[in-house]
Amino acid sequence: MPPVPAWTRRGFLAASAAGALGLTLAGPGEEFPVLRQRWRAIMLGTGFDAGAEPYATVLRGTGELARAYRASMRPDPASLWPDAPFDPPSGITQSHARLHTMAQAYAQPGTGLTGDAGLAADVLAGLDHVHERVYHSGTTRYGNWWEWQIGSPRLLLDTLTLLHDEAGPERRAGQLDAIGHFVPDSELGDYSGTSTGANRVDLCRVVALRGILGADADRTALARDALSPVFPHVARGDGLYADGSFVQHTWVAYSGTYGQVLLDGLGRLFALLRGSRWEVDDPAARNIHDSVENAYAPLIHDGLMMDSVSGRAISRGLQRADPRGLPQSDRQRGHATIAAIALLAASATPADRDRWYALIKGWADRGTGLRTDPQFGVADLARIAAALDAPGPAAPAPVGHRLFAAMDRAVHRRPGWAVNIAMASDRITHYENGNGENPRGWHTGAGMLSWWAAPGGNGQYTDAFWPTVDPYRLPGTTVSAKRLADNEGGGWGAPRPAVRWVGGVTDGEFAALGQHLKGLASTLEARKSWFCAADAVVCLGAGITARDGTPVETVVDNRALGEHGVPLLTVDGEPQAATAGWARSYARAHWVHLAGHGGYVFPGGAPLEALCEARTGAWRDINSGGSPARLTRRYLTLLRPHGTDPAGATYAYLLLPGAGQRAVAAWAGDPGRLTVLANSPECQAIRLPSLGLTAANFWVAGTAGALTVSAPAAVLVREAPGPAPAARGRTATLHLAEPPRTGTPLDLTWHRPVRGVTAHDPSVRVLATGDTLRLRITPGTACATHRCTVALE
Repeated sequence: MPPVPAWTRRGFLAASAAGALGLTLAGPGEEFPVLRQRWRAIMLGTGFDAGAEPYATVLRGTGELARAYRASMRPDPASLWPDAPFDPPSGITQSHARLHTMAQAYAQPGTGLTGDAGLAADVLAGLDHVHERVYHSGTTRYGNWWEWQIGSPRLLLDTLTLLHDEAGPERRAGQLDAIGHFVPDSELGDYSGTSTGANRVDLCRVVALRGILGADADRTALARDALSPVFPHVARGDGLYADGSFVQHTWVAYSGTYGQVLLDGLGRLFALLRGSRWEVDDPAARNIHDSVENAYAPLIHDGLMMDSVSGRAISRGLQRADPRGLPQSDRQRGHATIAAIALLAASATPADRDRWYALIKGWADRGTGLRTDPQFGVADLARIAAALDAPGPAAPAPVGHRLFAAMDRAVHRRPGWAVNIAMASDRITHYENGNGENPRGWHTGAGMLSWWAAPGGNGQYTDAFWPTVDPYRLPGTTVSAKRLADNEGGGWGAPRPAVRWVGGVTDGEFAALGQHLKGLASTLEARKSWFCAADAVVCLGAGITARDGTPVETVVDNRALGEHGVPLLTVDGEPQAATAGWARSYARAHWVHLAGHGGYVFPGGAPLEALCEARTGAWRDINSGGSPARLTRRYLTLLRPHGTDPAGATYAYLLLPGAGQRAVAAWAGDPGRLTVLANSPECQAIRLPSLGLTAANFWVAGTAGALTVSAPAAVLVREAPGPAPAARGRTATLHLAEPPRTGTPLDLTWHRPVRGVTAHDPSVRVLATGDTLRLRITPGTACATHRCTVALE
């Protein structure tokens, strides 16, 4: 084992219960050795018992994997391992990953290979082979840039940190020169292209570690300073937005993967540099800490990360190259984000840390396996354990609505259930594909509505959903049956519809959301609205038109039932004998209940098709690196048909997540609970009297009920009851947003007697009160919500 420097009184401090490492340096001579040890501690973990579970099992597994890699090394001019050739360059990254695993087995306790000099020699020989054959300054980069600039150098630097003394100065210098060839300092000179967002953080990590291992103060400072463009909120392109959105690749909602990489990378760099003369002290870095609760936590449901913000990563599942056989999933990505939050806690204030730890405890209580997730190494397990074992209660499940207008996503939460809606516009792509991944994600932005409700819903999209679901029938979408080619529309977020009115308005509890839908590579066009309320989501569609010569349908739902599930399905009070291969059409269905999941109500009745089918697919079908193993899962699909080439078709239904059969029947039997004020290509609007809620999406200027707008807008009105029995004292709050984002002032008129305005946002100007309320709103261009509270007559 390499020697550990002697710490001074102001040196490297022990890890606290929060998992944070304090660092104060006694003098310039100690800086780089201390930072190397800091990085080593971040990688390998601190404060855990290597002989206790789950650490002992993980460490043994690392040793077993290292033995297997060591035994299978077969150096030749084109590879270090036969199954990982250097062309494509992913084989270079894979080789560095295996060498890093071997280095971990050498450096960590409890692996059975701890301190094995022969293993260290084999790792160094492997590094030399890759360096001599391909990863050196004489090589011209080929293939995917990421492998050369991020994938390989990150792993190589981590391995050199673990084997710093064993590598020796000459070898280290040669390896660092190679990294400098592929990642020159100039990569950090311009915040553009591939050097933005999460990629910029990764590049800064590479340059910072190169500076630390090379004892180069200027390079370390360069990496620190080059992080600053990542911190401010952006108004377009890659990065974090003020509303909590995160975008990467310019057009893709990416909180769950690139966003997680950014959060994890910054957590590591903040912890590494804290207390040093290179500490990140940019005030805008506060946005990263705020993003935990503003950008990430709202998208984590009981420990899983909602798929709508994971881009092409939804296709990864079980990868052929994963030696552990651990499939990626919404749960895996959620746990990875939680681990990043636990890591970021090392640089957080005590108040932030306490709140984040409460969130982590809540996710662990409501989810499964966070404390022992096999994807984690011992460092993440130790940080998660520190959070779970810290004093204080778990945070309860959240209730409320979050609209991420900048990435066309929304999350609606009520007690016991959650809904996520994914849309597309000229700002956000229908779907992303690239590098052989996600070629059939065509309709994931066509209004896909994902939802979870206990007890049957939390594994809904986790268990082989993406390789087995019908990609033409994603839940909530309105689609043409026109067949599409793999990668239809182009790669890397290119398929974007030419529409602007996508978004909505929310008061933080309820919402009116809308999407002007244009189909991918089809003539399909529609207006879709979702009104998110207390125990239901009201779904309206209008102006559904196509000329593709193919049927068009709205997928009310497509519910996963697992490998052998048999749905307990009830339609209008009649149990249905639904088994695999079953299908039935209903000329006029009024309500449907699926036991263990929830129900659906069709006001006034509507045509409905239902089918139960077993679908078979493989991860390889949707990802070139995926496992070819065939998987079969059952689905219960509910379809609202619109016929071939419809002209102006409509739909209306309610989703009732988690509702029992009686509750669904009661909704259907009480037509007064919901009034549909409008469902046309000009306006979609509803009223829910019991909630005092009126909500409207105006696609053009017009009137719905008592509301009139002078331009397209989304409007939400909440009337609050006053003290009974008198009516005086009642108030109402009007909320308006402008999803087209022109920024042009518009007028809102409420044809309702109003005594006066009690509060309003600076963007709202009161034009008249009395018999009618008239407001003028200057909306800006971010689809923000603008509020006005009034006292009612």
